[in-house]
Amino acid sequence: MQGLPERLWSLVLLASPLVVCAAAASEISGTISSTLVITEDSRLVGDVTCTVNLAPCISFGAPGLTLDLNSYSIIGTGPRDAQGGCVPVAGSGNEVGILVSGPESKDAVIRGPGLVQRFRGHNILIANSTGASVTGVTSSLSCNSGILLGGGSDHVVEGNISVQNGAPSAPCGGI
Repeated sequence: MQGLPERLWSLVLLASPLVVCAAAASEISGTISSTLVITEDSRLVGDVTCTVNLAPCISFGAPGLTLDLNSYSIIGTGPRDAQGGCVPVAGSGNEVGILVSGPESKDAVIRGPGLVQRFRGHNILIANSTGASVTGVTSSLSCNSGILLGGGSDHVVEGNISVQNGAPSAPCGGI
């Protein structure tokens, strides 16, 4: 909890046991080692290294929020083979870079430019939400899809780049 502004301590301490870490995170950088649930508009102020195991790195926890990648990167720890391909790990499909899921993330915005890469699941997963928007993001080197729309409606996904995603066991790839 070191480095969290004082006003966030109570949010973190009162977090539900189902949420690994809940915090209003207006500025994000450095290492994320447990799922960061954003509850207000947030932006990267430096590159992020995500060491979260078998769970999302960043998740939306309220409707109508914007995550601005601000030209920085979110990098997972997905292992690569000698040719640079993904090496999937059993049960790693839940290891997602950015998760937009359910009604609590309605109208979520993920805005680039920025890079999301090397997650053992999807780099960005939009699941059973409405009105999500992903624009100007580069997604690469995930074991599954770079950006996956897994349900919901009224999404806008435009101006993104997706390269070298998927694995021989999950050749789903791009967007």
